[in-house]
Amino acid sequence: MTPAYRRLKRALDLAVAGPALVVSLPVQAVVALGVRARLGSPVLFRQTRPGLHGEPFEMLKFRTMHPVTPGRADDASRMDAFGSFLRSTSLDELPSLWNIVRGDLSLVGPRPLLMRYLPRYTAEEARRHDVPPGLTGLAQINGRNATTWEDRLRLDVEYVDRASLALDLAILARTVVRVVRRDGISAPGEATMAEFRPEPVATKGSTGTRDIRSCTREVRP
Repeated sequence: MTPAYRRLKRALDLAVAGPALVVSLPVQAVVALGVRARLGSPVLFRQTRPGLHGEPFEMLKFRTMHPVTPGRADDASRMDAFGSFLRSTSLDELPSLWNIVRGDLSLVGPRPLLMRYLPRYTAEEARRHDVPPGLTGLAQINGRNATTWEDRLRLDVEYVDRASLALDLAILARTVVRVVRRDGISAPGEATMAEFRPEPVATKGSTGTRDIRSCTREVRP
């Protein structure tokens, strides 16, 4: 990312996310009341995610699942019709606009995944953290959660290599279409997306066979 593109990207983030945050406050208030009535408290889902260079930040979303209980241990049983509606319409993402205003997120970039995934990436896959994470990205307009992990991470790295203001605007336009169509919300047979559990990739070097995934630096929160 050149300094000029970085400044333009940040200006676009603030120009879109700032007004959107203010305008969406009435909608967020209604959603918050619905979450409190249907799913209980807390209303917000807070989770530490890896940001630029893998540095942790707290991502904000509306809760879409019931708490874990003996009868509700997996994602599918914890998500009801209300939670599914929030996810399919992306209303659960509205609090993340605050993350964009703060600079934790960008409008466009690789989606921030889970901290525990960091040591599981290959060196190539870990390049997804060379740019700020985004609310939407190249992977989200090409299958969203319905795509495979291999394709998703490949698209994230492709974005890093192709990042530009023109690409960001194109991704934002296609994201609107995806949200309206409500497609790619979940992976086949999953409530959201299956756990990222890659098989070890062995390579041979001077000291024999090694697992290249174990060489990825882990960034702890």
